[in-house]
Amino acid sequence: MKRGMIVFLKLAIFVIGTLVLALSIFWLPWVAERSAEMHPEYAYLRFPVLIGLYVTVIPFMAALYQGFKLLGYIQRKNAFSEAAVQSLNHIKYYAIAISIIYIFGALGLYSLNALHPGVLLMGIAIIFASSVISLFSALLKELLNSALQLKLENDLTV
Repeated sequence: MKRGMIVFLKLAIFVIGTLVLALSIFWLPWVAERSAEMHPEYAYLRFPVLIGLYVTVIPFMAALYQGFKLLGYIQRKNAFSEAAVQSLNHIKYYAIAISIIYIFGALGLYSLNALHPGVLLMGIAIIFASSVISLFSALLKELLNSALQLKLENDLTV
């Protein structure tokens, strides 16, 4: 992979992480406060929903960090290594964690009769995207493991 492409991907990960962090710090509390003012009957959900969203930021940022590390391995021509496999494995588990958090959040809101259809659709989209990322990283992990086995056999043959 060319150096320019890796630098672009690293920059994209950095921008996405910074944007999500800024939105979490500045925009989410404002939206929660505004929603509580507009719909006082759901104001009691303001902090539980905010906490749930903040909890999902943790595995998201950790997955971005693992992606950044993976790009570093590729840049150092160390893509076919056990460390790269571990990074993909971590990304898979972080994506699963995000899906689980959103499933439990949707079930909690549904049990309180507070699950708005728009919120449900956004939650389903996030669950679907996280599931796709999890499955894709699991597939890449298996492919990388196979490539590592072939590389090991090739090194032992020579």
